[in-house]
This record gives sequence, C-alpha cells and structure tokens, in this order.
Amino acid sequence: MPAHTLTPAIVLDRVSLTWADGSVALSDVSGSFGSGRTGLVGRNGAGKSTLLRLVAGELTASSGHITRTAEATYLPQRLTLDVNRPVADLLGVGDTLRALRAIESGDPDPRHFDAVGADWDIEARAHAALAEAGLAPDMLDRSVGQLSGGEAVLTAIAGIRLRGAPIALLDEPTNNLDREARARLHDMVRGWRGALVVVSHDTALLELMDDTAELYANELSVFGGPYSEWRAWLDAEQGAARDAERAAKQAVKREKRQRIEAETTIARRQQMGQKAFDEKREPKIIMNGRKRAAQVSAGKLRGEKADREASAREALDAAERRVRDDDIVKIDLPDPGVPAGRRIATLGDGERSWIIQGPERVALIGPNGVGKTTLLETLIGPAVKRTGYFEGSSASEGESGRFSPPLSHLALHTDRVGYLPQRVDGLDDGGSVLENVAPSAPNVTMVELRNQLARFLIRGAAVERPVGTLSGGERFRVALARLMLADPPPQLLVFDEPTNNLDLDTVDQLVAALAAYRGAVLVVSHDDAFLERIGVDLTLELNRDGHLTER
Repeated sequence: MPAHTLTPAIVLDRVSLTWADGSVALSDVSGSFGSGRTGLVGRNGAGKSTLLRLVAGELTASSGHITRTAEATYLPQRLTLDVNRPVADLLGVGDTLRALRAIESGDPDPRHFDAVGADWDIEARAHAALAEAGLAPDMLDRSVGQLSGGEAVLTAIAGIRLRGAPIALLDEPTNNLDREARARLHDMVRGWRGALVVVSHDTALLELMDDTAELYANELSVFGGPYSEWRAWLDAEQGAARDAERAAKQAVKREKRQRIEAETTIARRQQMGQKAFDEKREPKIIMNGRKRAAQVSAGKLRGEKADREASAREALDAAERRVRDDDIVKIDLPDPGVPAGRRIATLGDGERSWIIQGPERVALIGPNGVGKTTLLETLIGPAVKRTGYFEGSSASEGESGRFSPPLSHLALHTDRVGYLPQRVDGLDDGGSVLENVAPSAPNVTMVELRNQLARFLIRGAAVERPVGTLSGGERFRVALARLMLADPPPQLLVFDEPTNNLDLDTVDQLVAALAAYRGAVLVVSHDDAFLERIGVDLTLELNRDGHLTER
C-alpha cells in the first residue's frame, strides 16, 4: 500500500486496551500517522475514537507504547461545554487575553507579562480565528452559551489552529455542522499546519486529506492519498484477492485430484505386484526386492503429492486471509404499496405548497437553527415523534400547533409513517432490543424477528441486551430495524440527519435500501454526497423567516 514517507508524528507499537469489564477495545495495534493531514476511517466499533483518546493521553493503554513528536490536542465528538465561560476560553486564549488587558489597564504584575509572553497580538489573532468560524469580533467576550452547537465546534477547531497545536486530533467534526459551517471547516483544513488526524465519515472532508488510514481488525494501515484514491485501491486489491482466492481453490482441487489419482495408481501397482508374488512368477528374492523398491517409490510419490496439496492449501489460506468477509447491514425494505402519484404529504409556507407523492425523495435543507427538525415533528405529529412509527386512522393531517406561521401549512395524507430522529432518542433504554422492535412487527414470530435482526448485525445474545448499553451506531441499527420491520410497512420514511452516526459501509447499505424502497422519503441532511446518492427529486430550503424555497 503506497504511503507518504514523511517523518511520523505518532507511532503506535503493539497498543492494546482492555476495559474494566474485561472486553477488549484494541489489541496489538501498530502503525504510524504522518506529519500531514490524515483521515482515519473504519467501521463503527473498530476503535477509532478509542485510538484518538489513547494518542491524546485521555486513556492509558493496557500494553504497548505510543510515541508522539509533540503534545496532541483532542476534539471529541461531543463537546462538553460550560455555557457560562467566555468564548475566549473556548478558543484557548482566555488567560492570555485577560493578562494582556490587565497590562493595558496599568497593572504591572509580572505574572501578567509571563502569561502574555510573546503573544502581544493575541486579540487580533483571536478576532481572525473568530472570523474563520463565522463569528463577529464582539463574540470574544460573550459566553459559550450564546453559540450554536456548530459554532462551538468551529470555534474550538479555530482555537486549535490559533494556538498552533503541533498535533491535532478531531473526532467526527462535521456531525452537527450545516453547509456553511462545513465549508468553513474545509477551508481551515486546506490551510492546516501541523499534524492532523481526523476521524470522519464525511467523504468531502476525507478528500482534503494527504493520507487515508484505516483501522480494520486491529490493524492500522496507511495509504498515501485521499479517500477516493484509497477506496479505488482497496476495491482493486480486493478484486485481485478474490481472483487469487478462486485460483488457489482450483489449485487445491487439482492437487487433491492428482493425489487421489496417484493413490489409485499405487494401489493398482500393489495389486499387480501381489498377484505376481502369489503366482511365484520370479524367484522370491527378486520379487521381495521389487516390492521394497515399489514401496519406496510409492512413499516418495505420496510424499510429493501430499506436499503439493499442503502447499496449495497454505496458498489458499493466505489468499482467503486477503479477502474481507465483512459483516454488513443487509436492509430489505418491504413494498409499502404506494401507487405512483399517490399523495403522501403536503409541505407549505402559506405562499406556496409542495406535494410529496408516490416514490419521491424530498430533501429539506437549511442552516442550523432555522427549525428543520421542528418542521418534521410538526408534520408527523406526537405519535410518530414518540414511538418512531405511527399506523392508524388519525394521522396528523393539518396539525400546526407547534410551529408558528408561515410554516403552518403542513399535512400528512397517510397514516403509515416511519420517523428516525437525529438523536435516536425514541428507544426504551431499559428494554432489550427485542422488546424495542417486537411491538412494531406484531405478526412476526420471535424466530423470524431474530433472523431479521441478524441482517442488522444484531445476533444471538445481543438481542437481549438493554438498548441503553449499546453504542451510537448500534442504537441507530435498532431504530432502523424497528422502522424497516414494521408491519404494515411505512409509506413515508422521515429521516433527520441519518448519516451522523453511521460508518461508510452502513451508509452504502442505507443508500442501496432506499434505492429499492417504493415509498416516499423526506430527509433532512447536510450531507450533499448522501443526498446525491439517494436520488433526490425535490430539494426545499427552509430559511430563517420560516419560508420554503425550491432549490
């Protein structure tokens, strides 16, 4: 696998981590990250976030060693913020800025000068960092609570750049960013100085990387190039591996057949020799000599054939190890029986309305904070919001009590709706997976339900686990299973940022499932690549005054 030969900023040597309950998070991981920009990819549960936390020093490895050329600054998936702290502290310059202002006010305390050091221009640089995050200079002295979630993430990342962190580790930084914020982050990354490791499923962000690293089955491999080039290399490598596997299987069959043929030949010769011995065709001493020679020859032939077959099997084992036999989520959506042109829902803002019908895919976009989620939940009503699925005779047609005008012209024209919220918070954390899914499929036997859950990679004893103990990706699969296995199947699927908690393989499966789904889909997403892949028919943008615009 080609990779850049830059001096590594991070080196891992047989790093392992075992949790307190005995479960293994990582085992004997070795590899390195270069001094440029690296995108770290891998399936949900592979241990990517755990690896970043180990590198940052937030976790201590059970065994092995991690070497860094400098301290690492880590930005987790979910920022835990003190909403009352100044934005300057989120930037990481609060102490320096306060010392500078104390000096400017006439306080000669030497501690202030020590705190400022050489950073006399820190305020101007902080204003520039705020501008990178899309914030005005006066936000520097305001509280973090006045920032949106996306603004807080961008400000924290801008602060890492401002402080010149030599090694930065970002864990899913685009999860809650809207399009404008993503564009700003992409600009930051393009001009990044220092080593940067980014865990992400955002393919647009991964395209900005110098290298692509993959954590797969406790092996860390690095490819010299962005995600698309790595993906093409992996697909080609796996194609060659499958070809080698097929050839190796044929070689094993051939060697086995030749060994059996050799055994047949040896047995025939032994029968002929025994017959000659029994008939005493030659003197006994001569026949005994020929028998011994035949036995030696047969042993040699057997050994040669056995060695060739063993070598062929070893080659097959090696070829099979190259081929990835990954478990993937297999999603088969039932036919919801929606005729083409059948009205499913109406979205309107008082000036204009749009009808979602038949198998249409409709995307709802807009900046964070304009009310996209509120619009969805107003449309679908409290029954769907609470359970994730609604089927009955009293759909929320015309309901508008929770959304102020002009977006009061919302109506459902079906009573079969499936809703997957952004936070996947409609599950009963105390209940098992089966207890969460079974009510949606009352006519499905427990045996069949277990078989269907296995297609979502929820197998065996895992179906009995409390949902509250599951990871974010596992919770998503449970919620998705509840929608997909519903009986009768929903005629409208409503998704709110569905790709936030999914690895790239599961996104591929969701795209494939939606391609085969014959009902209507309404999706809120900032992931343009995902929207393009599902074949959106209509894109509506919600602006800050509550109006919809067709894009």
